Amino acid sequence: MTSIYLITQPTEKGTQMNTTITINGIEYAPVNRSSGTRAVIVVDRGWIFAGDVTRENGRIRLSRAVHVFRWESIGFAKMIETEDADLRPIVDVDMPADAEIFCVPVHDEWGIK
Repeated sequence: MTSIYLITQPTEKGTQMNTTITINGIEYAPVNRSSGTRAVIVVDRGWIFAGDVTRENGRIRLSRAVHVFRWESIGFAKMIETEDADLRPIVDVDMPADAEIFCVPVHDEWGIK
């Protein structure tokens, strides 16, 4: 039989679940997903931007934007994973929603140095 241990800890508001779970002696933790709206967006003509995304009225607005200027030496997937690219901060970007080819969600500080 598999044993599962849920660990709780006291807090000011009572008892709270811990962020890990142990199954058969192996400790597991939740995957930390982005809590915000930051993404890398590839748009027509090959432009690539990253920023905090707001979509409304058929427009895409990127705040805290960066332009992904060069990344080809390591490939797109590795650039997303490592942020190892020529990233240039720029002013907020506003574009028509139809310009978007695809979008990859990233962590909240992606590209910010």
